[in-house]
Amino acid sequence: MGILTRFRDIMSANINALLDKAEDPEKMIDQCLRNLNSDLGKVKAETATVMAEEQRAKREFDECTEEMNKLQAYAIKALEAGNEADAKAFLEKKAFVATKHTELEKAYTLAKTNAQNMRAMHDKLVGDIEELESRRSTIKAKLAAAKTQERINKMTSSLDGANDSIASFERFEAQADKALDAANAMAELNAGPKDDIKELKSKYDIDSTSIDAELEALKASLNK
Repeated sequence: MGILTRFRDIMSANINALLDKAEDPEKMIDQCLRNLNSDLGKVKAETATVMAEEQRAKREFDECTEEMNKLQAYAIKALEAGNEADAKAFLEKKAFVATKHTELEKAYTLAKTNAQNMRAMHDKLVGDIEELESRRSTIKAKLAAAKTQERINKMTSSLDGANDSIASFERFEAQADKALDAANAMAELNAGPKDDIKELKSKYDIDSTSIDAELEALKASLNK
């Protein structure tokens, strides 16, 4: 009856522990159900064998009981007919059959217990498979949600890196502005102080030579 121990272990297995060990839980769920359905076929075959053994043991026990009842009835008839010796022979045969009857009763009790245990195991395995089938879609939905969340987490990490890059760029830009302001300040200092009077004088300075030349040219044009 090693198969009983094996399937008892199967049904007591923790499905969550199996999923934790799996590299791909979704595939593990499908594989687990395939294994359980395959095991169910073996359990059904074994259950049928054990139940058949129970029926055979019961049949032998019932036949032996019937034989004892018949021997008892023959012993009564023999006494009623006044044949005490015949009655004794029937009772002796009944005593012999009674020993066999006791052994057959023990065999039938054991076979019945085995059949009940096997049927209970079969029914539990069927129930477990039905429950897992109903939970499969829920588990897969949770796994899909977990994978989506994992992708979002990775994208969030990438965005954090992008934000760091943007912050670094802004720091570089601020440094460039600072350097440009410093260079402009230095150029202004190198140019020296501004001479306002000099600029004012240049406003009134007129090149008289060029004006006289322009006047003579105009006169010559008119004389022609």
